[in-house]
Amino acid sequence: MKYEIMNEKELAEEVSGAAITLSAVMAVLAAAVVAVVVYKLFVSKKGTTTVPGGWKFTWN
Repeated sequence: MKYEIMNEKELAEEVSGAAITLSAVMAVLAAAVVAVVVYKLFVSKKGTTTVPGGWKFTWN
């Protein structure tokens, strides 16, 4: 790997989109996980879940 010293103009023109891309991918993955969990809750015949705050739901 060859390293080169960049001048001020080259540094100003350098653009990176890695952070926004990673954030977008993580947001999509989080939404997908939530969608799968909600789907599984709604199609199950019976079950129990506890929500933070002490709320507990049971369905048959």
